[in-house]
Amino acid sequence: MDWNTTFVEWLERFSVVYGILTLRYIIIAGLAFLIVWKILSRRLEHKYIQPDRRPTGKNILHEIKYSFMTFFVFGLVGVFMFEATRNGWTRIYRDVGDFGWPYFFVSLLGTILLHDAYFYWTHRLMHWKKIFKHVHLVHHRSTNPTPWAAFSFHPLEAIIEAGIVPLVAFLYPIHAGALLLFLFYMTSLNVLGHLGYELFPSGFTRNRSTLWHNTSTHHNMHHKYFNCNYGLYFNWWDRFMKTNHPEYHEQFESKAAATSSNNAHAKDRKEISSPDIATL
Repeated sequence: MDWNTTFVEWLERFSVVYGILTLRYIIIAGLAFLIVWKILSRRLEHKYIQPDRRPTGKNILHEIKYSFMTFFVFGLVGVFMFEATRNGWTRIYRDVGDFGWPYFFVSLLGTILLHDAYFYWTHRLMHWKKIFKHVHLVHHRSTNPTPWAAFSFHPLEAIIEAGIVPLVAFLYPIHAGALLLFLFYMTSLNVLGHLGYELFPSGFTRNRSTLWHNTSTHHNMHHKYFNCNYGLYFNWWDRFMKTNHPEYHEQFESKAAATSSNNAHAKDRKEISSPDIATL
């Protein structure tokens, strides 16, 4: 084996994967930030979830810096998955005809459901006091997050977050396209959770047809209070485990039902940095 050639090949693949991850982040998180936080910020002022505080430039740079570090970890996992698939070690396939279109969509839905459970329980684990400071504190420096916080993880948390991909790839057959769609869905919903503005309509968290889905308010409250609202896509784990914040519905409605005319805080927002939470 020519180790120099192998290293160069791995480096090239890593560069491609890292570039794709970074581009995906810049496009999805960047567009959300540009449209909601910049272009429409005045029109959506009454939808701003935490009107008494606003992240500083330092907070945003923290989110971006750690996101780029996260992509380094994700990039290494991506290269590993490429090699594992090329050697036939994973169950990733490329021909839809191998399992058909119905299975394509069933596996996509199953992956989303599996990730929702995986996220909830690993998230609860990372809030265990003995490991919180060492793994999850970096993400919680954003007590009022922006879309840029979606991947702001400590490297150890990044490893945990990336674990869903090899878990799926080794567990059951999944088409490469379905896996890519899942990653796009994950990124989009992750950015939505860190949006900082509530865009869902009034009644969303009480309506039987929509109450199962999480909102921006739901995850924003997790960043604000820490000990509640652990779910990612769906609300059923928080409902089942009784970890929804008791005022979740009320705080959601205060923004979802708000109009620009009743936003008393629109001109009184203060720029503050994240509080010192190192003692948690």
